[in-house]
Amino acid sequence: MAIIKAFRAIRPAKDKAPFLASRSYEDYTSKELNAILTYNPFSFLHIINPGFKFDKKVSGGERLRLIRNRYLEFLEDEILIKDTVPSFYLYKIEKEGFSSCGLFCGTSVEDYKNNVIKKHEDTIKHRVNLFAVYLKNVSFNAEPVLMTYPDNETVGKIINEVKRSEPEYRFSTTDKATHSLWTITKESDILKLQDEFSKIDSLYIADGHHRSASSMIFADKSKKSNPSHTGDEPYNYFMSYLIPESEIKIFEFNRMVKDLNGLTKEEFLIALDTYFKIEKKGNVLYKPLEKHQFSMYLDGEFYALQLRRQIFKFTDALSRLDTQILYKTILEPILGISDLRKDKRIKYGFGKNNIFNMKDEIDKGNFMVGFGMVPVSIEELKDIADAGLVMPPKSTYIEPKIRSGLTIYEL
Repeated sequence: MAIIKAFRAIRPAKDKAPFLASRSYEDYTSKELNAILTYNPFSFLHIINPGFKFDKKVSGGERLRLIRNRYLEFLEDEILIKDTVPSFYLYKIEKEGFSSCGLFCGTSVEDYKNNVIKKHEDTIKHRVNLFAVYLKNVSFNAEPVLMTYPDNETVGKIINEVKRSEPEYRFSTTDKATHSLWTITKESDILKLQDEFSKIDSLYIADGHHRSASSMIFADKSKKSNPSHTGDEPYNYFMSYLIPESEIKIFEFNRMVKDLNGLTKEEFLIALDTYFKIEKKGNVLYKPLEKHQFSMYLDGEFYALQLRRQIFKFTDALSRLDTQILYKTILEPILGISDLRKDKRIKYGFGKNNIFNMKDEIDKGNFMVGFGMVPVSIEELKDIADAGLVMPPKSTYIEPKIRSGLTIYEL
């Protein structure tokens, strides 16, 4: 039973929305960031990069205080405006023939604790704690957790009806994506949506594991410090963006390794032969077509690796995952990479030109060998989450990527 809650969002004034909405802070190069902060006074980046106003790099408690101040200034100047009634927010992203349409809403911290909201990634403790401190000090959240749910006919009908009306915002961004947002304020629609989601057994986190975990820590601390705690306070929920499973897109990450761990090329290929049938493809660009196939680029040539299934034994959902297979058969035992997060010998790549970029990096001598695979499926993601297992780092690159600042959840 999934609980979702309508909320009174802080949103950009209608004429400011295209200028305020931003990508995730980490997505910008320093040059891009400086240009936007210099020439766009309405960007949400001014709130989360408050030192720019003083031409000073700020950190720690000082940065958090200034973020809060910039946020309040945007409210005072009516760049941001608070809605008068609790609403759900329907948000549609269209890009390169792909479309996702889902709901901004509050999701329950208790559902997260009770595994109604399911996870497939591990979290790093210090990152979780840092963001919990951030939430405590700034008292708002502008980056929703991306979750998915099974396609639902009733929810789909309500969404399609809302989409027939004129959106609050519709604008395009420089990545050639079109963004549209509608408010759902009718009480009957809100109640229907809440009722329909209450029949859904599980929601699955696609992107935002650290934000979810941080929200739980923040809620627990807020509860302890509030003698009048009722369970209805905003901190008992965190902002999420819910989309049906059919509208999520999962891409693969490749893996590039700097050396062969002391092995010659011939010794390395012989070591691979234990678990893989190896076929040389030469200079023909090769991408795998199905599960348990891998592409490898080594010394100017592509290879097809086919897992020997009679040798490698599957024991659970995780053991069937290609990123785990690659780790257990090659990266750890042969190349000596045990910590996929911290080992500086490995790098991950993603994107439309992923395989070309991998080849280019290896041809330049920056890396020795690279591996590609097919993307993780939504069924694999759910199987691993249902089993309480954790994928290796960089197993999924998931779209849509949501703009920050379109709806802000006050805590």
